[in-house]
Amino acid sequence: METSEKQLSADFQVISAADKYRSFLHGDEEQNTQWRHGAPPTYHSVNRLFEQGRTKEWAKGSLEEVVQNAIKSWEMELSHKTRIQDFKTISPDKFKLIVNEIITGREGLSAEETLKVGSYNALLKSSMPEEFKYYKADEESFESSHDVFRSALPRGFAWEVLAVYSGPPVISFKFRHWGYFEGPFKGHAPTGDLVEFFGVGILKVDESLRAEDVEIYYDPAELFGGLLKGPSVSAQKCPFHT
Repeated sequence: METSEKQLSADFQVISAADKYRSFLHGDEEQNTQWRHGAPPTYHSVNRLFEQGRTKEWAKGSLEEVVQNAIKSWEMELSHKTRIQDFKTISPDKFKLIVNEIITGREGLSAEETLKVGSYNALLKSSMPEEFKYYKADEESFESSHDVFRSALPRGFAWEVLAVYSGPPVISFKFRHWGYFEGPFKGHAPTGDLVEFFGVGILKVDESLRAEDVEIYYDPAELFGGLLKGPSVSAQKCPFHT
């Protein structure tokens, strides 16, 4: 039986005093959680970017707000918890992440596989020939991938839901991801410009509203077009400097 919007909202109202958009950061349930950096993360900078740059402000308790916060909570767990057993946002045995399957023909990643490679590598992995890859996920570790984008987008990489087309158990939505290119990226100097991309997602949840399947479809060139626009760092060096 489909979960109602009211029930979905109620079940995701696990409020953290430290973050108004993400659940499962604090409280008794997290006492034994193993955090990647020893403690729960803080999101003050990216929350400020989100609030200043969002194009939609959803009503509290609306399906759009609940879906938006649920995805933010899932991304938080994926980036900062080191054990699948500590995840509250997914069904570990059933979870599968599929990114651009139609374009790349790639099979989905399991929960453990997604946690091992990290969110950036999972979302940016491509089957294109090496010479055409903007970003080589196979050559990046979990840590190095986060360092790359943390350096390029020092204020954070904000994310918002633009529309929700269907409710649970199969939720389809449109999203926007954005930040400001204020640090170097793979040999390219920052421009200070806004970089963003848009996509659609399909989220299948169980009766406890944990994700079983997450499908994401977007055009990576939309993101990399902004990040590769900066001049080559080597080209900016003085030819007489050694």
